[in-house]
Amino acid sequence: MSPDFGARYAAALAAYLEDSSERRLAVAHDLGRQALLGRISVLQIVEDHVRLVDELSRRQPVDTDTALQFLLQALAAVDVAVRGYLEGTRRYEQQRARAEGLAGRDTFRSALVNAMQEAFFVMDRTGSVIDINEAFAEITGYDGHDLPYRWPHPWVVDEPRADEDLLELLQHGRVQLERQIRHRSGHLAWVAISVNVVNPNGTAFVGTMRDITAAHKAAARESALTRLATAAGVATSVSEVLSIMLDECRPAIDSRRVIAVTWAREDAEPTIQVVGDPPASTWADLDESLRTTLLAARDWPPLTVQPVSDAGQNTSRGIVAVLSGTPATVLWLEHRVPRPVGIDGRRLINALVGHVSLAVQHVRRFEIARESSLTLQRAMLPDIVPPPGFAVRYEPAVRPLEIGGDWYDVLPLDDHQIGIIVGDCVGRGLPAAAVMGQLRSSARALLLSGAEPARLLENLDAVAALIPDAYCATVLLAVLDTESGTLRYSNAGHVPALLAGPGPHATVLTDGASVPLGVQQNRPRPQVSRQLTPGSTLMLYTDGLVERRDSPIDTGMDRACQVLTAMLDAEPEAVADAMLDTLAPADGYDDDVAIVVYRHTFAPLRIELPATPDRLSEVRARLTGWLTAAGAPELLISDIVLAVNEACTNSVEHAYRDREPGPMQVYADLRDGQIMLQVRDFGTWKTPEPNPRIRGRGLPMMRAISADVQVDNTRSGTVVELTFTLSGQPALT
Repeated sequence: MSPDFGARYAAALAAYLEDSSERRLAVAHDLGRQALLGRISVLQIVEDHVRLVDELSRRQPVDTDTALQFLLQALAAVDVAVRGYLEGTRRYEQQRARAEGLAGRDTFRSALVNAMQEAFFVMDRTGSVIDINEAFAEITGYDGHDLPYRWPHPWVVDEPRADEDLLELLQHGRVQLERQIRHRSGHLAWVAISVNVVNPNGTAFVGTMRDITAAHKAAARESALTRLATAAGVATSVSEVLSIMLDECRPAIDSRRVIAVTWAREDAEPTIQVVGDPPASTWADLDESLRTTLLAARDWPPLTVQPVSDAGQNTSRGIVAVLSGTPATVLWLEHRVPRPVGIDGRRLINALVGHVSLAVQHVRRFEIARESSLTLQRAMLPDIVPPPGFAVRYEPAVRPLEIGGDWYDVLPLDDHQIGIIVGDCVGRGLPAAAVMGQLRSSARALLLSGAEPARLLENLDAVAALIPDAYCATVLLAVLDTESGTLRYSNAGHVPALLAGPGPHATVLTDGASVPLGVQQNRPRPQVSRQLTPGSTLMLYTDGLVERRDSPIDTGMDRACQVLTAMLDAEPEAVADAMLDTLAPADGYDDDVAIVVYRHTFAPLRIELPATPDRLSEVRARLTGWLTAAGAPELLISDIVLAVNEACTNSVEHAYRDREPGPMQVYADLRDGQIMLQVRDFGTWKTPEPNPRIRGRGLPMMRAISADVQVDNTRSGTVVELTFTLSGQPALT
């Protein structure tokens, strides 16, 4: 130390001992800055300070604590952390007493450095630690025998982050941070580190390290318990609870894996759930010694926490904890490395296990309720094979979400009339499933009454008013004539159906819409009729298919339309699968999805009725609808209906004379642009008169307007075959 600096320091120290004011204490800080500029070492300042205090104490009593405050203020200017030195002065006195009589300044300096309660170390530019004190060895477990400790240091836990810290030190000449280290014995500790450059060319650094593990553990314990209680309270699966626990156990007790083993039945193999590494999926995947330990723990009292050690070892490789509640569940918390478990660790695990027990019980109640709702809902949905041309799907929301009140129904009303319903109730879980079941049963009964869709929804309004929580349920109800392709429908606030046919774009059926059920009663609802072209695809669905939180519902409907258009040549089953797969969010559907897909193919017409006059109008109506769906022009439809009506009239008048009327059959098919028709009975026609006036001209008329007529009379019946070209012009030969 230069004489000038020493004199100023002595004068300032004496003044501060006389008047311990902030103004005089500030002088110490200025002196520290001068020492930094004058390249005066920390050890020199400390040695001269001790010498000055000794000299002053010979003349008069000196308050050593006040003197130490002055020294610390001076050292603060060069940013060497010597907090805790006050408690270390006693250790220093012991070291100095042992050092008396020892020759050499280096021995005295070593005694002084080792007196510091905080770890002290010297580091070069490469990051290698080249000198340490005794406190450093106590905190890290690494003593001076193995110096130097090259970079990366063996006590470093997070090496990438440590590399960033070293880079910051080299760039700025100083760092102050809190980091986790691994003691040589294997346990983790938290330290506060302060490092400063000590020479102009930045090749040497002096640092201190203070153990803050106790304070950090206390804060971490409180934080972990708070986070676990909050997160586990809203968890909806056991795996989620375990993941949360592992996240909290990793920093708090250094766990690498958490395993939950549950015995649902006494005589059954337990199920396991694993979070962390190494993974496992079955009980057999666990090693035999661990299975033995967990089996034994199965009979322990609830909330028991017990470290597991290998024979002859003082360290544990993990902790076994028994959750409360049923079924029996045992947790295994596996340490990253074997280590002792202290009182603090046990307290933390006890608290964590208590919270996890409550969370697991909550989750299991939730899962039981979800399974009950799902079972009820599936029981209420139709468990039958849908009619030809239909495909149906029900996809519940992904776990752990509760199911909703979505439903569908496809109900044959007669040979060619199909009732279709898709609905969605407000709410989730058992209440929604119960409402859905009542509405579905009511709608099914109303459909069988034969009323029109609009009238059915009006009746369903009245039903909804009698069912608690049915208010605002949405329903799309349709009646489809598979023979003619006529679709009649009415929509009570539901997402619109989609129809894809010839052409580049599908159609969104927004017409026929009105408010949800129960919103307004005693008001007529609209109804729309639409003709399905052969080869077209119709889809009714619930909003879970197309509704997303991050995009408009129209975007989802556009995507569904694209899938329908792209799948026009596919079977309905394939269309339904592609729809669910293509529109599924990355994390699965967050709402239930119900789908009904129908592919309208142009099937042959088949009619079988009693050969009585009152059934002729039905034949004419059904044949007209079928021809319209086939795309026949109006004039051709008129000719065909006239010809078939004449053939059927002959069956009515002549086939079953003088006996009970038998059946008559009408068959129509479209082949290569030709409409082929057949009228069959099982009686005998009357032989036509040679000179008919008005009656008996049916066959000549049929031959005049058709491309071909063939009549086959046998004892077992008569068959009339007619051929027309779809262009409307008879193909005469």
